[in-house]
Amino acid sequence: MDDGIGKDARIRMLVAAALEGQLTESQAQELARCGRPLLEVVLLAAAHRIAELKAKIEPSSRIDPSTPSGQRPVYTKPPAPRREGKPGAKPGHVGSRRPAPPRIDRREEHRAEVCPDCGGELQRCKRKRTRTVEDVLADLRTEVTEHTVHRDYCPACKKHVEPTVPDALPNATIGHNLAALTGWLHYGVGVTSRQVLDLVGIHLHTRLSAGGLISMWHRLGEVLGPWYQQIAEAARASAVLWADETGWRRNGLTCWLWCFASKDVCYYLIDRSRGGPALAKFFTEAFDGVLVHDFWAAYDAIEAQDHQCCLAHLLRELEKVDLTNGSAAWKAFAKKLRRLLRDGIRLRKRVDFDPKRYGQLIRRIDRRLMELARGTYGEADADRLAKRLLRHCDSLFTFLDHPEVPYENNHAERMIRPAVIIRKNSQSNRSDKGAMTQALLMSVYRTLKLRGQDPVQTVAAALRTYTATGHLPPLPVQFVADG
Repeated sequence: MDDGIGKDARIRMLVAAALEGQLTESQAQELARCGRPLLEVVLLAAAHRIAELKAKIEPSSRIDPSTPSGQRPVYTKPPAPRREGKPGAKPGHVGSRRPAPPRIDRREEHRAEVCPDCGGELQRCKRKRTRTVEDVLADLRTEVTEHTVHRDYCPACKKHVEPTVPDALPNATIGHNLAALTGWLHYGVGVTSRQVLDLVGIHLHTRLSAGGLISMWHRLGEVLGPWYQQIAEAARASAVLWADETGWRRNGLTCWLWCFASKDVCYYLIDRSRGGPALAKFFTEAFDGVLVHDFWAAYDAIEAQDHQCCLAHLLRELEKVDLTNGSAAWKAFAKKLRRLLRDGIRLRKRVDFDPKRYGQLIRRIDRRLMELARGTYGEADADRLAKRLLRHCDSLFTFLDHPEVPYENNHAERMIRPAVIIRKNSQSNRSDKGAMTQALLMSVYRTLKLRGQDPVQTVAAALRTYTATGHLPPLPVQFVADG
């Protein structure tokens, strides 16, 4: 230990290194040679130091169970539970496979000249089989058409006139099919604009500029504006409407993307507000149907025939609180609430369920809910959820009175998921006009998909009608397959 430094100073240096977590292996061996009493003191001091640091870190990791997932640090989120059981369809499920192509463009025959294993001579037989292969040709490319437009003079109007070119919008150099395809790739699938340019350039051998692509989408949105209004009207007229919202950015400002969906329409709205002002833009009058949503307070102000709050959200919150709260009062409250919710869901899933037939059971469930909501528990999480139950007591078991209403908000979450993927890939919008085009085209393409229509062909056909007549055809209805 004699290296020019005093023994006491050397020991203090070793202890400081241990407390700061910078002790090397040689220094640890040197500290051990100083004797057991000193080593015990150092270990106790290090344990005390660890406890201090842990006490500073833990409060920041305590997060209220009601905190949205997007505002929770990643390291506080538990790993996703693994699915149990064997993947795939359950036994007895009807199989599904790709249907055979409707036509055969080319036929080829293949016959081995010799045995591929030993090279020996083959004896010809009549046995054979067919195998269908569907592929894309290597020379896939766009078609360029030069239109010669004649201008003639009209004596009655006293001006030169010319016919309409039906294959593209006025003054556009990109045809309807390409406009509809690129719009579907970006707003329907979530491909970024740069990737759209690469796909069109590499596979379709067509060069487009980023500015020209964006301008084309803006024009596409202007033409399809009436469909956007028809989608909003159809959503407001639906018997059951699902609603959800998520964060969005518009020119660097925090906005919100609202989603209102039924079984055959999906309407998106991007707005600065996450409350009543945004909802007032969509619900221009009282909603004569059942609104299914989560527990966000803004939905409570909507005047509707009935509300249904998502029970899946409530069950998930119980699981989150279980991770941080193990008190007896909480466990007793959570057990009663889980049993109540599952009893209601189990009743609804009965094959012979009918509100009139099971009216007595439904009233009993309502009474159990009121007893649970009006109780006093002396526990913060239990009292908080009891207040929520009391506030939404008329909106938790609406699905028992209306069999067509689900007990969860999964449909809205599935409809908003494609927009979340687009937000992740394209980083939202940089202008108000871009946000309007985003909401409009996402609504059109998603609605066409819900209605069983081919989004690309349907939009391209609508553009041809608009170019030829100046009027957009009505929004296509639900497609019903033959048989």
